[in-house]
Amino acid sequence: MSGPNLRQRRVETDLKPKSGEVDFDDSKKYGKDSTPVLDNPKAHKIAYILMVSLAGLVTFYNIGNPAEVVFDEVHFGKFAGYYIRRMYYFDVHPPLAKMMIAAIGYLLGFDGVYDFANIGDSYPDHNVPYIGLRALPAALNVLSVGLIYNIMKESGYSMIICVLTAGMYIFDNAMVAQNRLILLDSMLLFFMLATMYSYIRFRKLRHTPFSAQWWFWLTTTGVFMANTVSVKMVGLFVVALIGFSVVYDLWNLLDIKRGLEMNIFMRHFYARAFSLIVVPITVYLFWFYVHFAILNESGPGDDFMSPQFQDTLKNSPLKMLALEVNYGDEITMKHKDTNAYLHSHDLHYPLRYEDGRVSSKGQQVTGIMEANENCYWRIKPTYDIEGDEPVVVKNGDVIQLEHVVTGTNLLTHDVASPWMPTNEEVTTVPLDERYEETLFSIHFDDNVATDAVLESHMIPFRLIHVDTKVAIWTHNKKLPEWGLKQLEVNGNKNALDNTNYWVAQDIKGKNATEINSVKKAKELGSMPFIKKFFELQSRMLSHNAGLTKPHPYQSTPITWPFMIRGVSYWSREDTRSQIYLTGNLFGWYLSVGGIAVFIGIMLADLLARRRGIEPIEEPVRHRVVQSAGFFFAAWALHYIPFFAMGRSLFLHHYLPAATVNYLLLGAMYQFIFVDGIDSPVSFLSRKSKLTYQTSMRAELSWKPYAAVAITLILQLAMFLFLAPLTYGTPLTLEEIQQHQLLDGWKLQYAK
Repeated sequence: MSGPNLRQRRVETDLKPKSGEVDFDDSKKYGKDSTPVLDNPKAHKIAYILMVSLAGLVTFYNIGNPAEVVFDEVHFGKFAGYYIRRMYYFDVHPPLAKMMIAAIGYLLGFDGVYDFANIGDSYPDHNVPYIGLRALPAALNVLSVGLIYNIMKESGYSMIICVLTAGMYIFDNAMVAQNRLILLDSMLLFFMLATMYSYIRFRKLRHTPFSAQWWFWLTTTGVFMANTVSVKMVGLFVVALIGFSVVYDLWNLLDIKRGLEMNIFMRHFYARAFSLIVVPITVYLFWFYVHFAILNESGPGDDFMSPQFQDTLKNSPLKMLALEVNYGDEITMKHKDTNAYLHSHDLHYPLRYEDGRVSSKGQQVTGIMEANENCYWRIKPTYDIEGDEPVVVKNGDVIQLEHVVTGTNLLTHDVASPWMPTNEEVTTVPLDERYEETLFSIHFDDNVATDAVLESHMIPFRLIHVDTKVAIWTHNKKLPEWGLKQLEVNGNKNALDNTNYWVAQDIKGKNATEINSVKKAKELGSMPFIKKFFELQSRMLSHNAGLTKPHPYQSTPITWPFMIRGVSYWSREDTRSQIYLTGNLFGWYLSVGGIAVFIGIMLADLLARRRGIEPIEEPVRHRVVQSAGFFFAAWALHYIPFFAMGRSLFLHHYLPAATVNYLLLGAMYQFIFVDGIDSPVSFLSRKSKLTYQTSMRAELSWKPYAAVAITLILQLAMFLFLAPLTYGTPLTLEEIQQHQLLDGWKLQYAK
């Protein structure tokens, strides 16, 4: 059966295959070196220049408006200032993008003093070179358009499809609004796209392994991948994308039909392990090394870090409070996790608790949140001290702790605590009683140098009972009325628990500030880079997970592709101007359709092949699976993980997924409107093990041009309609109401 409307195969088969392997996507003819087919390189170059130029006009248009702080510029502009002033700060995101912004600010003469305090603050009033700072993300957005075009071109798509994909991104309101402000997403998208582009270039060289170009693009993939993660932790999604692709690649190479000897396969494995594991880790560590090297002064981020970390910072106020603790000193001790002070008073545990358990009826030891006289404990040695010179407390010393007000020694024993029967009761006893049960060994945090001495505010320590080996510990559960609603303190049988640490605070009769002010400048502490790195990673992850406070513009991932709710970035009441983050409705909804089409094609092809039917020409099918499948995986990996996150989420978290969705949309337009594909797209050589290849050229009728033209016109129309919300153009009340296209959009002044 045949007819003029049926798609015909244009496959050259001059030679019969000598083996069963056919690589439809990369080939020309057997026995010849070949380079990829590229339809009209000059036209591609012109189209590329036009698209990048158009992106520049759209992105940089009126970039100085508003001349005020917008949305999260309050954070990232401030962080750039901290780099310039070298003041340590804390943020949940890795440092690369913020250091890039800071570098631009430094080159433009920004002194970093202005703190970007509030949305709506005037930049000119504070002499901030805000246009130059915004130019960095804007320029990277323009370069991202070039990457999108080249990703499609290098993947073998027709020029008109490359234009479509780049154009859809250019006229996306969310991309323009987000990527021309002092924010991190432009850097994230640029490095993500650069990673994908580099990996595609590497894959095209898979038939010429270990060549200079092969190594270059493989290593470049690793570098850009590391840079993506160094901007935001969600860059791990592109790591997953490349990781899955490499595993798939290696699995195919392992196939015995490939004819690779195991030593050659292992060379492939080690090359990828070095370039995609060792190199990215090194690059990621490098940016944190630079981060720590720049931020060497005390700053607003001190309190997030350990005392040992703070000890490495110049002018640390904590360091000015630190004094060596000597035997005989009367100190207060604060629990690290709860910030409760170790406390006792002349009240006793009840003889019998409500559950029938019996106590020792000893003096209560509790935790309170504000120190008072009942929080002072005298540190006593367990050996004779000769002379009058003060003796410092050292790691591993065995001590007694005397409660100063009541004149009793701290003790714990094998009696169940009030709230936790598995833990021991902590109490006190008269000074001359039960000596062996009042001995505690003091153990510093593992991060503290082995030759360190106990210092107030600086050295976390555990108090381990010598007799029963439990650790003095407290938690947030309050005692009943008989305990004045204070926190329970008990002996934790898990002595190695990280929540067992205490820190000495005040030393009675000593003013640390006065004492330290007359001393020479205290020597900075030291902490190995790798320990600082892991401490910061831990703080970043835990703090990020704790960002659960409700926000009026937060949204759930299921709503993102349909833009049910946007985000208000900035507004000015006198002109009714506002910047409201929302994507291009037409483009995003069409992109969702592209996902549905891809899934439908894959399912229909799968079912047909189960019945022995091959509805799609093999070269075309191979392109859909390999290329469109790669784009679909990128979209899924940048979208689905957000469903498992408990933190507050916003529409801008979807922008990486929306970007790669346009790549998938372009692939679907090629499949629907273009007859065939251009093949090969990869480089081949005579050394290739393949024995048979195919060649195909795409045939373009008027249909793809018409489809692309109509699509871009509709995308442009929607972009222009929403442009006032993107660029902050004044609107009347009636116009604002007209622009509130969805009920979930909460535009300012719409009511």
